[in-house]
Amino acid sequence: MNFSRFFTVTCTAAAALACALPLAAQAQAWPAKTIRFVVPFSPGGANDLMARSAAEGAAKVLGQTVIIENRPGAGGSLGADLVAKSAPDGYTFLISAAGVISNSMIKKSMSFKDEDLVPVVMIGLAPSVIVVPKSAPYNNLRDFVEASKKGVGFNFATAGTGSTPHFVAEMLNVKYGAKLQAIPYKSGSESTTAVLGGQVEGTSEASIIALPHILGEGNFKPLATTWTQRISAYPQLSTAVEQGFPELQIAHWAGLHAPRGTPNVILDKVAAAVDKAMHEPVTMAKLKGMGIEPMGGTRQDFVKFTNAERKRLGEIVKAAQMQEK
Repeated sequence: MNFSRFFTVTCTAAAALACALPLAAQAQAWPAKTIRFVVPFSPGGANDLMARSAAEGAAKVLGQTVIIENRPGAGGSLGADLVAKSAPDGYTFLISAAGVISNSMIKKSMSFKDEDLVPVVMIGLAPSVIVVPKSAPYNNLRDFVEASKKGVGFNFATAGTGSTPHFVAEMLNVKYGAKLQAIPYKSGSESTTAVLGGQVEGTSEASIIALPHILGEGNFKPLATTWTQRISAYPQLSTAVEQGFPELQIAHWAGLHAPRGTPNVILDKVAAAVDKAMHEPVTMAKLKGMGIEPMGGTRQDFVKFTNAERKRLGEIVKAAQMQEK
């Protein structure tokens, strides 16, 4: 027997076991300190509001403080990069959005790889609403799309390249022959102002932002919601699917992603805590009242969702040539 080889293999295995034991011990003791949810956007938006509801509910379930840290910039990539490069110890999570899937398809370069972040759980979603000025002659999405095909087409405000409104415009162009020119603004707030001021013919915005302009001030005319179900807070608005656009399905969603290597036992605990929080009657009523649909679910549910979105959005990116030049 080659004792030198035996000794080397044995020592290597022992070293690996020694490294694994602290991680296992940490996972068993988790959570022993404050947990951080990193929001890659500014306070006040749909992603941030869903994050705060999830943090509050998860903290009660886990018996540990969960804080929100806003790190806006680079279309969500700044906050995502921070989390991707954080220790995989279960104390730092990303409040993810569609950009965690689409940014690598669109941007010239990324400071981290997609696989550096792993899906944990869905929090909720704010259905997107296609809106035009109140004075616009279009009463439904079909009217708007058909009118856009005439002449030079319509300008459609977006919150930047790869944003949900950008995907809405390109889905309508690619799948239904619309003639919409995506006009990038710095935020959904600027896009909203552009529609109200008549600089563009329309936009698509998260329900939480669009509904106050529909129900309150009444300056927006809603044409359709782009999610698979009607908005709980505004059920009279039909979906694009109901109006004959079956492939126009997208929403402003928020979930949790963790650094690769975070122990599965911790990921399962976090997923279960957020799922329970999203099914608390008080939380559900609060979110639905704002136009947000609480989701929750399992890790497996979220993995399935993100994989399907990656495939679906990737096809649109390629067909519409959405990549940065």
